[in-house]
Formats: sequence, C-alpha cells, structure tokens
Amino acid sequence: MRNLRCLASCLVLALAAACFSSAAWAQISQPDTLTRLMPLPAKVVERPGVLELHPNFSYAFTGDAGPRLQHAAQRLVASMEQRTGIQMAHEPAIGSATLTIAVPAVSAPEAVPQPNPQPNMDESYTLDIDSAHIVLTARTDIGALRGLETLLQLVGPVGSGYALPAAHIEDAPRFAWRGLMIDSGRHFEPLPVILRTLDAMASVKLNVFHWHLTEDQGFRIESKTFPELHQKGSGGQFYTQDQVREVIAYASDRGIRVVPEFDVPGHTQSWLVGHPELGSAPGPFALDPIFGISDDALDPSRESTFEFLDKFFAEMAALFPDPYLHAGGDESNGKEWRANPAIAAFMQQHGFKTTEELQTYFSQRVVKILAAHHKQMVGWDEILSPGLPAEAVIQSWRGTQYLSDAARQGHLAILSKPWYLDHPRSSAEIFAADPLPADTTLTVEQQKLILGGEACMWGEHVTPATIDSRIWPRAAVVAERLWSPATDRDVDSMYRRLATETLRLEYEGLMHLSGPVRVERLLAGSAEIHPLEIFVATLQPVDFHVRSQQQHPNTLTVFDRLVDAARPDPALRHELPPLVDAAIAGDAAARAQLRTLFQSWLDAAPAVEKLEANSPILQEAHIHIAAWPQLATLGLDALHALDRKTPQPAAWLDAQTTTLHDAVAPQELVDFVVLAPLQKLAEAAASAH
Repeated sequence: MRNLRCLASCLVLALAAACFSSAAWAQISQPDTLTRLMPLPAKVVERPGVLELHPNFSYAFTGDAGPRLQHAAQRLVASMEQRTGIQMAHEPAIGSATLTIAVPAVSAPEAVPQPNPQPNMDESYTLDIDSAHIVLTARTDIGALRGLETLLQLVGPVGSGYALPAAHIEDAPRFAWRGLMIDSGRHFEPLPVILRTLDAMASVKLNVFHWHLTEDQGFRIESKTFPELHQKGSGGQFYTQDQVREVIAYASDRGIRVVPEFDVPGHTQSWLVGHPELGSAPGPFALDPIFGISDDALDPSRESTFEFLDKFFAEMAALFPDPYLHAGGDESNGKEWRANPAIAAFMQQHGFKTTEELQTYFSQRVVKILAAHHKQMVGWDEILSPGLPAEAVIQSWRGTQYLSDAARQGHLAILSKPWYLDHPRSSAEIFAADPLPADTTLTVEQQKLILGGEACMWGEHVTPATIDSRIWPRAAVVAERLWSPATDRDVDSMYRRLATETLRLEYEGLMHLSGPVRVERLLAGSAEIHPLEIFVATLQPVDFHVRSQQQHPNTLTVFDRLVDAARPDPALRHELPPLVDAAIAGDAAARAQLRTLFQSWLDAAPAVEKLEANSPILQEAHIHIAAWPQLATLGLDALHALDRKTPQPAAWLDAQTTTLHDAVAPQELVDFVVLAPLQKLAEAAASAH
C-alpha cells in the first residue's frame, strides 16, 4: 500500500508514484522485474544480479536490420541517455556489444521487413539479460521493436547508478489487433498530439492507430479528387496528404498500423457542405457545432452516390497502405431516408421494409467498392446483419453480445465497448474487461475470429490541451489486457506497475500529468496551486452523458473548468477504500495515514475557498468546495471514535450521511471519489467498541 502521507503532501499521481518507486528501488539491490513492466510479458524468469549501465554500453545486430530496427535502436539509446544521464554510442558496434539484437537474415521469408506493419505480423521476442550482456532475439524486426520497449522499461536506479535486472523473458501478444482510436472530427487534434500519441502507443505495445477523420463537425483530410470536401467541410482544420504520409511513416517506424475511418452514411454533415448532391435531404448544409446524432445521411438510392464514394475511396486507398479501411456505419437513424419520397420508392422497388435493410444494402455496396481497391471494410456493429458480406469486420461498441454475434455469423470482430476513454471508468474496470472472457460461449473456431480490441477517445469533451489526461495512463491498461496472458488478473499489481508506467509515459513526452496542472494554474490565477491540487485529487470527471446533459458542450466550448483539471481514475479512488478497511480493522498505521490525509484537506480548505472567491470559474464548484472541509471533519471525528472505541451517536451518523448525500452535485461536472469509503468509515465509527 502506497504511503498516503506522500500522497497528501504531493497529491499529484506522478509524485505519488515517484515516492513509491524511488523508495522501492532504493531498498533493494535486485529489483523486482515485474514492477517495471507494462504490459506483463508472457513469461519472466528472474535471475540474480544486474547489468549496470556505463558509457561503454553498445549495441550490434546479427542478421539483417532494416531502417525501422536501426531507428528503434537509436531511440532506445537516446531514451536511456535521457533517463540516466550516461552518454552512450548511438551507432551500432562492429563485433561484440553489450546488446545484441538478433533477427533472421532476409533470406528467411518471414523475416523480410515489410514497408508497413501488417495484420498478423509476428511480434514475439525473447530477451536474455545477465551481468554482462543482453541478447534480444526476434523473428521479425517488429518483434525486435517490442523487445526493445520491454528493455527500456527495465532500466531503473539501483544504488548510486542505473541497471537492468538479470532475467529471461519470452513474450508474444495474446491478440493481433491492439488499437487506440482518436476522433479528430469533432475537435481537431494537431499533428504533435498524434505523433506523441504514437510514441506512447509504441511504449505499451499498441499496434493499430484508428484515425477517425470525418464527422458532422469536420472533414479533416485533404482530398485532391474532391477538394471541396476539406475546403468547405473542415473549418480550415484538416491534415494535408503530406501530413498523413508523415503520420503513416512515423507510425510504421514504431510498428504501428494506421487504419483511417471515413464515416458513412451518417455523421456526414461535413461531406454535404461541399457536396450537397450526396444528401438525402435538400439542405442547405453547414458545419454544426452541436454534438449529437444528426438526421443527415448520404442518399443510397442514387447510383451517383456510389460513384462518388468509389472515386473518393480510390484516392484514400492509395494514400493509406493498411489493408483495412473503416467506413463507420453507426448511428444512421434513417429519418431522412423515410422522409424522402424517392428513397421510399427505391426501398419499395427493392423490397426493403426497414431503413436497417437499406443500410445493409449500402454496406454491401461499400464492401464491394473497398474490395475493388484492395481494402477490407471495418464497420461499427450497427452494420451487422444476415445480409452483410462475411469479409466485413465488426467493431463492437455496444457490448460483447454484438462481438459474439459477429463471430457466430462468421465475421472478424474487434471489441471497444468497455474501453471508451471519454467515460471515467476506473483502470480496474478496464482491466477486468476482455474480448474473450473465461465464460465465453464461442466455439474454438469462433474465438479465432476475435482480432482483439481498441480503446476509443471520442472528441466531444477534449482539446489538444486535455486529451492526454483522458487517454493516458488508462490506455496502457487496455494494452496490457490485449497483450498479456488471460491469467493476468492481479489488480493491485496492475496499479503498482501503472504508477511506474505513468511517470515513464510523461517523461517520454505525454502531457497527461502536466496538462491538468496547467488548468489548475488557470483556475487559481496563480502558480501557487498546492491547496487546489489537494482538492482536485479527491475528484474525478462526471460520466460522459452527465457532462453532455449538464454542460451541453460544442465545438466552441472552452474546456477550462474544474472538470478539465480532474483526472479520470485518480489515485484516491482505488487507494482510499483498502486504507479505510485497514483502519476499521484496527491498523494503527492506516489510521495515522488517514489522519494525515484528512488534516491536509482541512488545512488546505481555507486557501481553496479564497481562490474560489476570486475565480468565477471555481465558483461553479461551490457545493464541492463547501463540502470538502466537512468531509475532512467527518473523517477525523470517525477516526477519533475508533481510537477511543467510543461509538458516535446515531444523530451524528445521520448528520454525516446527510453531508455525504449533499456532496453529490453532478451539475458541477465533477464527482468526489471519496464518498463511499467515508460513508463506510462513518458507519464504523457509529458502532465502534
């Protein structure tokens, strides 16, 4: 259990993790290998000793190393230098070296480096570390890349220097498709956001970047075939084709595939601004800043619609090398189709009784168009129907039932439902979800159709300044679930390793820790934000749907509220309950830690109230700010009763229950994460003996 005295004084997850990690490593000469690794490898055999890092560290290749592997080795050395301050050779050694990276010769067919990562690529590797040498063996350069990321995770302080623990590691992913989706349609995410996301994905062995490029609010990619798409449908914010090529090359260099999404037939307002002839209604059309499900949809009754899509997808198929292309298909409500007499006549002519059947027809046509351009279609689970061609891949966002239905109907399938990162689900909840749970009813052959899964970051509530804190570090938990063995179920171990990985990801360039601090400084109007940090550490954002209903955000909303400083799954959410349980059971150390924590709240409350008085934005959270010192007093009074073994009177418990109830104020867009354990502590104090 991490020391909450450190948490109370530092109160930022990064510092809490640092306190834990530094203390742990300082006390041992043989580090626990597993505390540094995320995702967990398939097999780890820890061995005695360490390999100390010195300026004479060198690396060399055996077999044939292409540019991708050479670049990865150079990045490894640069990262180790930054982390340790030890200058090392950046070019491969001739002859023996500290690190040997062994891949087969190009004469072996499976070892021929592909220009771009491919589905079902061999990502396995073996890593052997002793006190003098490291040997990384892989069948492909992609596998070697995964091994280098593991090697970098193992670097840590030992004594007065840095070292890697001696170990034997055998590793390979459980699922071939381990993705992260970013929605650039609703809020445009500039190139630096995309590139640093790719770096982080590589760090945790995610291998598919799903790029949602078109949405009602914006058509985010340059089209030279139909330039009015981006000229009129982007609001001036789009990626040029040269920038897209840069992203693809950057991702490929890190062993990551790029799968674009062009959502049709719904979510297409931005298409229709430049090409209203594609619409099912006469228009006029304009970019809509309001998020939600639009009635607008492409007209499936006109052959010209499919001729347009054929030319557009031909252009995009030539730009994106991956064999998969996502065509959306979600949330097309059929209202405009039903209201259009020509479309209604088309449905009657073809025997379509429902708009769902018409969408199946649309999907069938798109599958054929994409196949003609050597692409396999991926679509959201709304497209799943008996008439859908078997080659269409289903991405399930509505639950594992749709995933299983897809596999039973013979489709490859991807799970996303539990991993929508725009919802503040805890890392424990994310860790528990699985594309193939132990109780699956799928046959062995049907299970083979489950490709894996994707975390999804939809863009309604994020900007470039806040997106990192919503994706990370929880995306690393998805990465572990999809890479590591199914038996990997230790939640406490996951959280310990996640604390270490959180710091590493920030150090590698993410802003998931520093971004919220910048919002806190804005709220405080000052660089002195320590009291506010203590307060924010007790909060998390409300659920996606609650925020949408309370705030009604749109593309013009400024995301600078308290909710934007609060982190999903803050440390107290998972650390406070076991600490309260220990305190109730009589653990004196736990009671001391809780007393320190609650006192820190009480001490910081006047400063936060002063900040509130001078900040109209903070005044929006008045209920939470006013309740906070009452929660601190509740905790201290309860601990006093437990220490004295004197029960608090029933009236006291009633009053505290009312306080906890009144502290629930979703209209302020944040939730306390401490209410349930405080209720438990109050009830224990009322029956203390």
